[in-house]
Amino acid sequence: MTEPPANSSRLPCPGRLLGVDFGTVRIGLAISDVEQKISSPLDVYHRQPATRMAQCFRELLGLERVVGLVVGLPIHTSGQASEKSRQATDFAIWLHDATQVPVVLYDERFTTALARELLGQTNLSGKKRKERLDKIAAHVLLGAYLEAPDKALSIQSVSGGTGGTASLDDASFRDERR
Repeated sequence: MTEPPANSSRLPCPGRLLGVDFGTVRIGLAISDVEQKISSPLDVYHRQPATRMAQCFRELLGLERVVGLVVGLPIHTSGQASEKSRQATDFAIWLHDATQVPVVLYDERFTTALARELLGQTNLSGKKRKERLDKIAAHVLLGAYLEAPDKALSIQSVSGGTGGTASLDDASFRDERR
């Protein structure tokens, strides 16, 4: 397996990928199979201090043998970036810095709406649906990436090429609630 350059919008293949639906309160997670054909909902992480979050992600990536991360990029239906886009990009940069695993961003328009629709077709209670929403949204996001990986964006292309590092404890992560 060849490792793509750090600024590439391509992730290593084969190997498991982790889909990440970023939220300021909850982070939905989904995992692919080694061949990168199938996405499955995995878990929901509740936000914690940066050092604990970094440790949790490193442990998960090692346990699942993840070779790349797909972080959802929330943009307006018009295609324009938003404040949430900046936060998700900062989170993706932080996640790369914390784990040293390649990260790409992927347009997540309509993933939560589709996840709600899928959950609406179940017999789950409202509370159970809410508990599962973020990991189902991550599953939809990762599935979309697996279908069209060429639509992924590198962190540098979205952040303006600044590279740099981001702090998970930045005020933008603490103030907004999802």
